[in-house]
Amino acid sequence: MALEHDRAAPHKWFVLAAVSTSIFLATIDASIVNVSLSTLERELNTSFAWVQWVVLAYLLTITSLVIIVGRLGDLLGKKRLYLAGFAVFTAGSALCGLAPNVQLLIVFRALQAIGGSSLQALGLAILTEAFPAHERGKALGIGGTMVSLGIALGPSLGGLLIGSLGWRAIFLVNVPVGIVGISLAWRFVPNTAPQKRQRFDLGGAILLTATLVTFSLGLTISQESSFTNPVVAGLLISSALLLAGLIRVERRVRGPMIDLRLFRNRQFSTSLYAGVSVFVIVASIILFPFYLEYVLAYEIETIGLMIAAFPIMLGILSPFSGTLSDRLGTRPITIAGLVITALACMGLSTLGHQTTTAGFVLRLVVLGAGIGIFQSPNNSTVMGSVPPSQLGVASGLLATSRNIGQAIGIPLLGTIFATRVFALAGERGDISDMPPDAIVGGIQAVFLFAAGVITLALLVYIFGRSHAEAPISSA
Repeated sequence: MALEHDRAAPHKWFVLAAVSTSIFLATIDASIVNVSLSTLERELNTSFAWVQWVVLAYLLTITSLVIIVGRLGDLLGKKRLYLAGFAVFTAGSALCGLAPNVQLLIVFRALQAIGGSSLQALGLAILTEAFPAHERGKALGIGGTMVSLGIALGPSLGGLLIGSLGWRAIFLVNVPVGIVGISLAWRFVPNTAPQKRQRFDLGGAILLTATLVTFSLGLTISQESSFTNPVVAGLLISSALLLAGLIRVERRVRGPMIDLRLFRNRQFSTSLYAGVSVFVIVASIILFPFYLEYVLAYEIETIGLMIAAFPIMLGILSPFSGTLSDRLGTRPITIAGLVITALACMGLSTLGHQTTTAGFVLRLVVLGAGIGIFQSPNNSTVMGSVPPSQLGVASGLLATSRNIGQAIGIPLLGTIFATRVFALAGERGDISDMPPDAIVGGIQAVFLFAAGVITLALLVYIFGRSHAEAPISSA
């Protein structure tokens, strides 16, 4: 079931430039808006209940569509759908920047996400086809760097743009970049022949969308209440039932939305699981400001610079690890990345009152190194373990696993943090009112848990698949 491919596109580096641009834009727009909510609430004269849907509309739309769009790319041809998505995303960004009220802004964010789903779903698939097998790790490493930089830089870049140019700039800045990206893609991304005589699995698409929407919405609402909230519980139970229905349908239909036989491939399934686990841990970034501000008393500008050590290190090492995995194989590099990530989490679990700036940054550098080393070979394994006819779906599943990992990680790690803080403080309330000892205990608990999650992923990766790694380029 492995991918047979050792031919390069004529202009592969221009293809990489176009795809990297689109992946970065689609990913950063999931997080760049988070810092604008208070500004939007004030300047659009609306309530927080409305403003939060500016974030939710994008996340729910892109999460629910990304696998479907990946499958459509396999059926109809990736380039035409990719270009259409890039154009819709860019137009949606312009409309968001011009929105006169919050209601239209929400509609335009959903439109933007429809285009973004195409960019997330098809970007890695296009790279996999454009580069020969012996360079795939390098290309996917650069693409993976764009994903991680988009996630990590969103809040800081959003704050900078809002502070200097106003909230509309966080959307309008996408327009010129998008036009350049569309031009590159139009000129250099090669056409791929669509699959013939295959029907689109409409029933599977509907069930998949309903499953992901109910699951994502349940996790999102849980951030403001708890998992015992009847609405949250109802959404998550509904999601489980819909998932069961989806599996039943996909087993029976010809030309399924998701070919469940993919998950019998241990390279594919264990790598996908490891990816979800790592992105659960990436969500821990949201907790660092509480520790740095309320325990170590750093200013917000300094906090941003300190946290930047993570994406910088990740961005440096991800392409390097991809190149190394092309030479040594993906398995040892992936394992090394997981080991370093687990050790980094253990190191972060020792943060305390006396931690120095250098001590904190060093721990974060190690975390960025671990995830940077892990991501490229792991993505390469996933994309290299499926046939060409399933590249779009595999790329969509990678994007979905990333979104789901963060969707799980934010409420889960936040709950662990808050529960431990309140238990140590002996009372509930705003985190800013909690004693420093309690906040330190909360951070330590989160990263002990994170170390356990990564260790489990490491064990599953090592023992859940055959020890002999088949060459990715072989059949």
